[in-house]
Amino acid sequence: MSSRKIKRILVPIDGSKPSLEGLHQAIEIAKPTGAKITGLCIIPSNPPISLPGAQVSFKSYMTDEAAKVLSEAKKIAAKNNLEFHGKLSYGEASSEIANFANNKKYDLVVIGSRGRSGLKELFLGSVANAVVHRSRVPVLVIK
Repeated sequence: MSSRKIKRILVPIDGSKPSLEGLHQAIEIAKPTGAKITGLCIIPSNPPISLPGAQVSFKSYMTDEAAKVLSEAKKIAAKNNLEFHGKLSYGEASSEIANFANNKKYDLVVIGSRGRSGLKELFLGSVANAVVHRSRVPVLVIK
């Protein structure tokens, strides 16, 4: 086990039960050290199905929902006396999460095994699986 101190934890959050379980696990890891937690919501650039004129309302709706999810996560962290910052990003989830973790110098990514994606892989969600492979930062997958 590494003796490296964990100071910054990235938690991808989409409001699903596994992502919230990831947040709770990150809180347990952060409590002893006072690590800072960043919740990251990724909003797809395009709606899952293409409907004329739906792009703007889809992005607006998803942004509003992400803000609610991050607000709730911030309350959960505050109840545990931990610093929490919410971030929004737009694009493909696994790439955005891995790039964010790699470029912003996080010490750990804590991710739920499955999110809201309708497509599931056999043992591990497709986003979590891709983040594990793309991240240069250690990744803890919560089942």
